[in-house]
Amino acid sequence: MKVVNKPVLLLILSLGFSCIAPPVNFPTVPEISFNNLEFVETTDADSLIVTLNFRDAEGDLGLNPREINPPFNELEYQVDNQGTLITYANRPAEAPSYNNRDWIIFPLINNVEVRDTIWVKENPDYYNIFVKFYIKRSGEYTEFRWSDPPYFTTFNGRFPRILSDDRDRAIEGNIRYGMLSLGWNSIFRNDTLRLDLQIQDRQLNRSNLVSTPDFTLAQIRRAR
Repeated sequence: MKVVNKPVLLLILSLGFSCIAPPVNFPTVPEISFNNLEFVETTDADSLIVTLNFRDAEGDLGLNPREINPPFNELEYQVDNQGTLITYANRPAEAPSYNNRDWIIFPLINNVEVRDTIWVKENPDYYNIFVKFYIKRSGEYTEFRWSDPPYFTTFNGRFPRILSDDRDRAIEGNIRYGMLSLGWNSIFRNDTLRLDLQIQDRQLNRSNLVSTPDFTLAQIRRAR
């Protein structure tokens, strides 16, 4: 079975406050809380949709698609002690076996195509919303690691800039974040799940961590 996973931002609602100084109770580090969780089935990929409330004193939330220069670059190309790119043919013993997450074929680096297979690692600061999945069995939570075989993927993602300029303004609102997959039902069936989530601002301040209530897909399925 082919499983396609893709995080998609469905909607952002935000309020900007035009004030010289933000309200005293608005945090510099983003603050979030859980709002809602839904499972939506379609004839195509199904959606697991989580809604978070947020507050932030500076309003520096979100990244535009073109914000891919450090520290927001997507990949970190691995090099040896001499600074040479590590290829699959010359990989060290600790390098992973080939998969489409840890290795990239013919990457464009500094506008030059490298015609080889290069070892890469994801830069976590490329993302600004972070999601971990947990399965609950016999009262114990075990992380379901999407980055491990056979999926080699992630449901971390990006949401776009909430404010169109860089002026500091306190904002609050909610983020509705959808994660698409063909495999939700086949992977989790009747499992009891929990999600842990955080967001990050452009100063790389990571928010508090919030957890969803325990749920099964059937419990949060949206009626058609």
